[in-house]
Amino acid sequence: MVITTVYVVIVSICIALPIGIMSAIFLNEYSGNSPVIRLLRLAIETLAGIPSIIYGLFGLLVFCRILGFGQSIIAGGFTLSIMILPVIIRTTEESLKSIPDSFREASLSLGATKFQTILFVVLPSALPGIVTSVILAIGRVIGESAPVLLTVGLTRNMPRSIFESGRTLTIHLYYLTNEAVRPEDFGIAFATAAVLVILVVIINTVTKIITGRFRKSVGDI
Repeated sequence: MVITTVYVVIVSICIALPIGIMSAIFLNEYSGNSPVIRLLRLAIETLAGIPSIIYGLFGLLVFCRILGFGQSIIAGGFTLSIMILPVIIRTTEESLKSIPDSFREASLSLGATKFQTILFVVLPSALPGIVTSVILAIGRVIGESAPVLLTVGLTRNMPRSIFESGRTLTIHLYYLTNEAVRPEDFGIAFATAAVLVILVVIINTVTKIITGRFRKSVGDI
């Protein structure tokens, strides 16, 4: 169940993070304020407010049945990546907006292209906000139950690949608290909750360490 949870987090973040960052860069650095862009921003904000069960039903229909993934980690990863995209886009965009225009102007005046300015000046400066979006996204992925139950499944096994079904810690905790038939099941549920909290702390710490080293390496360049 720990392995399944880690798989779901990694797959979701690997899909949503590049798309979310590139979308935020486009909205903040390249797009204007046309009606299409305003409609796109409205759509992103609307997606952030949709109940998670709707994402679960969408993932069950599209990824599990139409695309033929079945109940699997990859289907759950795609579903959860769509669910956390608005969080990553909005948080990253606000972080990019907080960077002073003088940074961009100084880089451009030294002969850097706009792409180089974004890559080596804007993004490193906005990295704390991007890390915040990743941590928020990880927390939501780990804490969700309805879309995971519909797309990943309830199978209690060790997944050998992301194309197999499994049971995350959140679903296991839900199962123990709702289907408990033995007195010790509640003790196991509390232990599962403790493991879940520890796992979140470990993942967030590792994320900060990796991004800190990445920011240092980019700064050296």
